[in-house]
Amino acid sequence: MTLRVAIVGMGGIGNNHGRCYTNHPDAKVVAVCDILQERSDKAAEAFGCQGFYSVQSLLDSGVEFDAASVTTAGIENGGDHYAPTMQLLRAGYPVLGEKPISNSVAEAEEMVAQAAEKNLRYGINLNHRFTPAAELAKDWVLRGRLGEVNMIDMTMWINNPNETSPHFHMRALHPHSLDVMRYFAQSDVTQVHAIFKKGKGRKIWSNVQVNLLYENGIIGHLRGSYDGNFGATSMGGGSYGLETLDVFGSDGRIFLRDACEELTFYPRFEGQMERHENYGGMSHFGETFQSRIGHWVDQNLAQVAPDKIDASGADALHVQRIIEAAIESWDSGTVVSL
Repeated sequence: MTLRVAIVGMGGIGNNHGRCYTNHPDAKVVAVCDILQERSDKAAEAFGCQGFYSVQSLLDSGVEFDAASVTTAGIENGGDHYAPTMQLLRAGYPVLGEKPISNSVAEAEEMVAQAAEKNLRYGINLNHRFTPAAELAKDWVLRGRLGEVNMIDMTMWINNPNETSPHFHMRALHPHSLDVMRYFAQSDVTQVHAIFKKGKGRKIWSNVQVNLLYENGIIGHLRGSYDGNFGATSMGGGSYGLETLDVFGSDGRIFLRDACEELTFYPRFEGQMERHENYGGMSHFGETFQSRIGHWVDQNLAQVAPDKIDASGADALHVQRIIEAAIESWDSGTVVSL
């Protein structure tokens, strides 16, 4: 069986989705769509499929497809997701959207509600958790190897000079960070406190520290920056320093670097340290797109229940609410409850 896919939004990310679907043995791109005709035409030629310039023309065309990727961008990388996602969901198609789910919580809530009403699978490309190393680390947590988890600390920083909006950094980058933290906490956030700082010469809030309290009592801490990617030059141009995750428990600690490149377990009292590099054969962050999109393909072909989709729209909505709570916390100087 082959999953026939349409892709809406044929910028760099849309073409990346197209390559991932093409590389999957059980998926095929059958249609692409972009309001910029040149983009649509170029992608249609690249993927050997029909090209369209609007979602409505795609829906009216009679082209048969089973699911869609929505890889539009817009303000804060999420402002253009709502309209095409709602069109596709209303027409009865499962959707894999790009992150953030939206830069508007109200729009995100509508999309999630529409998918639930139609009983459709709705996922978001929160790809940082879709690595063999993250899966192994999560298994360690579930098996109790860390004992009782007390704290989760995450850093994520890259160089991004974009100055389009005051909170572009928080809304565009940290759906990833907060999703990974929630994935390991296995709990929703109940309280948020945030401090922002503008980097040198910046007009936007390009640095942030966020403190989180999860429903199960775990304490979370996020450090993020668009003024970073520290260590890349000294490490020969690699991504060292882009992303780190520390999970601290009563009996041990997990350290995960750059999503997939280094995973280490440190026992607190006894036992051996366990360290893996490129666990499962995944060597760099770029491979996470294939892993996540492949998982989406497999879950659709397996007819997984919509409420069992990994990195679902509902998951993405929760982290977007955390982001807005962090912004509210900074604006008000208070701890915000969710």
